[in-house]
Amino acid sequence: MDKKINKFIYWTPRVASILFILFLAMFSLDIFGQGYSFSETVVGLLMHNIPSFILLIILLISWKYEIVGGIAFILAGLLYTAMIIMNAIQGSFEWYMLSWILTIAGPAFIVGILFIINWAQKRNRRDNL
Repeated sequence: MDKKINKFIYWTPRVASILFILFLAMFSLDIFGQGYSFSETVVGLLMHNIPSFILLIILLISWKYEIVGGIAFILAGLLYTAMIIMNAIQGSFEWYMLSWILTIAGPAFIVGILFIINWAQKRNRRDNL
């Protein structure tokens, strides 16, 4: 039983972060059908996917060092929340902006917390040996 829970806690943040990164990358597909040339489309895709690339690098590091993923995904959620709040303050606030925070920052917070739980569990096992 304990081994199943450990596997679940190990794999859940990793799979969830892969799904989250793919979800973010999906938003870059709006570049197609805009009438851009091939080179403009490639540049647009690269620009839209910078956050996904950064999170992918963080995931690769986090695969071994879970605390990095925990901190980085939580910071990514906080950064996105701060950006939305700043845009709301500078422009006009619309209630649907709160759903953006839940949709983007929410999964980042969850993945970060799961990485921290995995890191803490790994640390406790090491300390108990």
